[in-house]
Amino acid sequence: MLSVLDLFRIGIGPSSSHTVGPIRIGARFLADLSHASLLGKVDRIEAELQGSLALTGVGHGTPKAVMLGLLNLDPETLDPEDADRRVGELEGARVLTLPDGRQIGFDPSTDIRFAYDVIPKLHPNGIRLRAFGGQGELLADSTWYSTGGGFIASHRQLERPAPSDIVPGGLEARFPFYSAADLLAVCEREQLHVDAVIMANEAAKRTPAETDAALDRIAGVMMACIDRGLSRTGILPGGLKVRRRAPEIWQKLRDAPPSNEREQLFDWLNVYAMAVNEENAAGGQVVTAPTNGAAGIIPAVIRYYCWDAEDRETRIRRFLLTAGGIGLLYKQRASISGAEMGCQGEVGVACSMAAGGLAAVWGGTPQQVANAAEIAMEHNLGLTCDPVGGLVQIPCIERNAIGAVKAANAARLALHSLEQTKVTLDQVIETMRQTGIDMSSKYKETSQGGLAVNVVEC
Repeated sequence: MLSVLDLFRIGIGPSSSHTVGPIRIGARFLADLSHASLLGKVDRIEAELQGSLALTGVGHGTPKAVMLGLLNLDPETLDPEDADRRVGELEGARVLTLPDGRQIGFDPSTDIRFAYDVIPKLHPNGIRLRAFGGQGELLADSTWYSTGGGFIASHRQLERPAPSDIVPGGLEARFPFYSAADLLAVCEREQLHVDAVIMANEAAKRTPAETDAALDRIAGVMMACIDRGLSRTGILPGGLKVRRRAPEIWQKLRDAPPSNEREQLFDWLNVYAMAVNEENAAGGQVVTAPTNGAAGIIPAVIRYYCWDAEDRETRIRRFLLTAGGIGLLYKQRASISGAEMGCQGEVGVACSMAAGGLAAVWGGTPQQVANAAEIAMEHNLGLTCDPVGGLVQIPCIERNAIGAVKAANAARLALHSLEQTKVTLDQVIETMRQTGIDMSSKYKETSQGGLAVNVVEC
């Protein structure tokens, strides 16, 4: 089983699949060259972006991500401003410094190619990396896939997964589960809440104190992202001239609080979610939750319902563990990639995770948690991913705001009943998977349909 911490990755915007994943792929390619004793022979490296990474790569910052990976940076620890500086130096000097200290020529305008006509069969987010020696001989040629949420896989792993190809790191969980039905059965048998089951499983990889510290760090990065988004004004990069709106809404809320609780609920959730996704669109530091494009929903719900509570740490840890457990079901049984599932696999999954996490914080039973997650996804089914201009701005920023409000409502609805809903969480996950498979590629992060072709980019 995966760890919930695999779902909550710290990285930079605007896209986990187009940014965080390619950074990790570039660094892994260098590591593989080093392990094969080939790094010292490399004279040139070429990257080919395929599928969605080519079609929306420019707007999603994929060329920059490839450069950051080849600069051997880690998305979890890099500083966004330093990263921009190093990319600028690489573009200007056209010289790449390898991990062994040698420098080779690298011109991003020619050595990063966009294969718009290549749609990989195994996954729509493909990157082919090749390394050449001093005489032009091919030293290495490998294809990788960015599978959503910062996860990556080699071609071998997806084509014919064998034990030797699986990347170590999975949990030998105390309470393994591969469906929501399994998870609920464990909760019933052990008389545990969902977060306790997940915490017990995480103990296979680290101590409870270490897991708590990691969850606290994730929450801290999420809240810091909200704070930055509430204070930074201006126009978002990319050419659409989208203005940051969160600071203005935030100021209005502080100066003249709304007259009733319903307005407060909507406005606060809206502004927190938008703050995160405006930061994401600007390439700032965010937490995949479970992706960058849907990064604002979980932080917004946490900020409004947990951050000011006396038992804040306990609430947030329970929220993240529960939400993470739900996210694992989607990752393992379907996908969290917009290029595979459309936005139902990003905003829809984030909304489902947040609804389940909030239901747990409100004292819901495991069944009510599953009901909340099911309700939230049921009303996100079919959600397309059609970013205007290939940018994670329209409709992505507002979509996170809507998703945060929808998550809270789903949690409330779930707490009004004790029995299993007519539609189970497993059934809605499978329905999302089937819908994603049937959905036209025009509506799955290619900017070839929907709003992307009906909205003038100016």
